[in-house]
Amino acid sequence: MLNRTPFYDIHEKLNAKLIDFGGWEMPVQYESIKKEHNAVRNKVGMFDVSHMGEFFVFGPEALDFIQYVTINDASKLKPGKAQYSAMCYNDGGIVDDLIVYMLDYNRYMLVVNASNIEKDFDWLTNHKHYDMKLEDRSAAMCLLAVQGPDSEKVLQKLTDVNLSEIGFYNFEIGDFAGFERVILSATGYTGEKGFEIYFDREDSNPAKIWESIMEAGEEFDIEPCGLGARDTLRLEMGYALYGNDITKDTNPLEARLGWLTKLDKGDFIGREAIQKAKEEGVKKKLIGFSTEEDRSIPRAGYTIVDENGEAIGEVTSGSRSITLEKNIGMGYVDTEFAKEGTKIYISIRNRQAEAVVENPPFLKK
Repeated sequence: MLNRTPFYDIHEKLNAKLIDFGGWEMPVQYESIKKEHNAVRNKVGMFDVSHMGEFFVFGPEALDFIQYVTINDASKLKPGKAQYSAMCYNDGGIVDDLIVYMLDYNRYMLVVNASNIEKDFDWLTNHKHYDMKLEDRSAAMCLLAVQGPDSEKVLQKLTDVNLSEIGFYNFEIGDFAGFERVILSATGYTGEKGFEIYFDREDSNPAKIWESIMEAGEEFDIEPCGLGARDTLRLEMGYALYGNDITKDTNPLEARLGWLTKLDKGDFIGREAIQKAKEEGVKKKLIGFSTEEDRSIPRAGYTIVDENGEAIGEVTSGSRSITLEKNIGMGYVDTEFAKEGTKIYISIRNRQAEAVVENPPFLKK
């Protein structure tokens, strides 16, 4: 039996196409991926992402714990700020990428990927050697992502919190759509202005909140959006997807996450291995690439080759860019082929499509 979010009945009512995504029955699209993608790029769209995991960490040594299990420097946070980060194994491989929210002093929320909830919680529990508590609230929490240029106008109708004052990767806790203590976070996975809205299903009415947002967004032509558009939108921005572009077999330096890896913050899990990789140099790197050949849509798992047909890597994500009207993708290649402008070739159905290495984001905002 697949897990379902509190919005499942709404998805069914809207005739969404539902798929198994990490053990959850989720909408991949409602009317069409293209329509939903364009709604987010040009107006506003709403995603049910309540399948994501939320862990709460609290206690005197909550920060010490987070510093040890994540690679970014959480000491830079203050209440109302969020931080993109990742957790690594001892060998530097990535356990998961996540967002750390500082709710208050000695109180944090970690938001992890849906397919990794059980694995991540077990991993964190095994390293809970601090004076703090760890609680999995994933089943109780709802999460809606309202994304697009008009997102603020839609949501401002439903709250007294001044959304224009919430900077990127900042959040406020306030009343929303008639309910208290809702987290309004200026974060998202689309590259557009937007907010992610967290609330406890027991303290609210999820269906009412969904309907309130849709009603407020009616004048802006708001669209419910599925995971299909979420994927095409994030790929245009070059955002990594766990299980595709980052895995236990990739370290942050290979995955273009060196910018959030703070080797000088003190000890953390994977630090020694990452430090060694930095000193020795990595053998492969995650790149972006594009191809003008309309029929040559790259897909995850396709082999990347050089001009002589020798394998040099593999595609991890690929799609037709709806906004740019060209084919784009990401993948790992031998480091010597990772420089922007390098010609590479994608093996697609016994033919080789010429592509060029292009540093993400593909869509320049």
